[in-house]
Amino acid sequence: MVERIVQRIVVPFEGDGAGVGGLTWGQQQVWRAMVEIDTSMSMGGVVPVTDGRTVADFVDELRFLMSRYAALRSRLVFDEPWHATSLDVCHLVRQEIVARGETVLEVHDAGPGEDPAAVADALHVAWKARKFDYTTEWPIREAVVRQDGTITHVVVVICHVATDGSGLGTMIRELGERDTPLRPYTAMQPLELVAAQRTTQRQTDTAMRYWEAQLRSIRPRRFPSRASRDPFPSRASHDPFPPRASHDPFPPRASHDPFPPGAVADQDGPRWWRVTWRSTALMLAAERVAAALGIDTAPVLLAAYGAAFNTVTGQTAPFATQVIVGNRFRPGLADIVSPMAQNGIVVFDVSGDGVTAQEAIGRARRASMNASKHAYYEPEARLALIDRIGREHDEPFDLSVFYNDRRVGVIQTQDPLETMPSMDEIRSAMPLTGMVSETPVVFFNEKLMVNIDDAVGTAQITVDFDAHHMPLAEVRRLLPAMETFTVSAAAAVSDQAVASM
Repeated sequence: MVERIVQRIVVPFEGDGAGVGGLTWGQQQVWRAMVEIDTSMSMGGVVPVTDGRTVADFVDELRFLMSRYAALRSRLVFDEPWHATSLDVCHLVRQEIVARGETVLEVHDAGPGEDPAAVADALHVAWKARKFDYTTEWPIREAVVRQDGTITHVVVVICHVATDGSGLGTMIRELGERDTPLRPYTAMQPLELVAAQRTTQRQTDTAMRYWEAQLRSIRPRRFPSRASRDPFPSRASHDPFPPRASHDPFPPRASHDPFPPGAVADQDGPRWWRVTWRSTALMLAAERVAAALGIDTAPVLLAAYGAAFNTVTGQTAPFATQVIVGNRFRPGLADIVSPMAQNGIVVFDVSGDGVTAQEAIGRARRASMNASKHAYYEPEARLALIDRIGREHDEPFDLSVFYNDRRVGVIQTQDPLETMPSMDEIRSAMPLTGMVSETPVVFFNEKLMVNIDDAVGTAQITVDFDAHHMPLAEVRRLLPAMETFTVSAAAAVSDQAVASM
């Protein structure tokens, strides 16, 4: 192993927004996930430096970031040590934001003959793997790699409790605007957002009414044929769960129930997986459907997911999934540097008698819009609601199926249909479809999450899942089923639309 010389340059900073307070709603959701999976969920990466910037330039850039964004000057405060590891009291965690202080820029010198890109990549991997010390460390680590006196790469890692991908985008954009007259920072700092959220009880109440209506319209189980271990112990005479009410729409299962409790699957191999799959045909077909309907591709892909999930799991009940809603469309929230995403819930019927693909897409679009509208709330209220309804059903409510369309710049209303790919082009792209990777992972805290990646010219989907609930073989069927749904929808709507031109 090469013994590397590392220079640590102290960078003083000073900024607004100091104080002590709770976590924002988005931070509470992120902190709960961080505790559950025992990582800092860090973001960032390695960027080559080709413009001749010096160490002094990067010192100035780091000072700018620390001074402008209070989230980077924050550290967590725990009244009790166990608050740092308990999911039940994450709303009691506080953050302290300082007005001034010092951070460090590291300078790593690559030796003669070393690949500086490899040095930067190794540092990035090491930093991402190492959790932040939330009480003593600033939530940003930055280093530059230098060879023969020239900066070749910059490495940045940011703890997720400080911001999300959109907030990081704001930081990058405003960092690049420093050479022009930069407007004052008018977005709310984290503690201002905490104070604002405390005054919006009506927003939480409205969101919870929507959530309750959706939860009461679906079964408690997302994987009814693979009931796993019941997290509630055997119930004694003091059972806190009351008997089922007479109006319960989901009575106890009869002997002919097609979804009896069963054994968990894939117990002999790795339990948690991440697979990545690409399909240009899926994206082309989604674009053609979107053009015919005058919408963007997001609801097309959501409907495809719902149809494929029900097909693979053999269900006809309404499809239900949690979705990740960025919330930055709300007034005053676009440029905030703090986690803003919260869970929304989408429920729509994709498998009923006579439901066409076009109808399923319309339902997915309406459900998605409603989910986004009702995804801004006090997190503890949602957890209490889910627990209450689960107890009414005499079993926990399973909401561990997720959908995350994390595309940033590639979702838009499509151009006129005549400019879209033909069905021949779509079918010609189908042989390109395939799995990119299938990788076991150390842990995943949900049962299924389908992520639409930010890829251009193709649909790239990354799926994280628990094989005890959805086996690898079913995930391998799920993804092509999304393509099949969308290509079939493209053929149907394009024929109708072309005929009407």
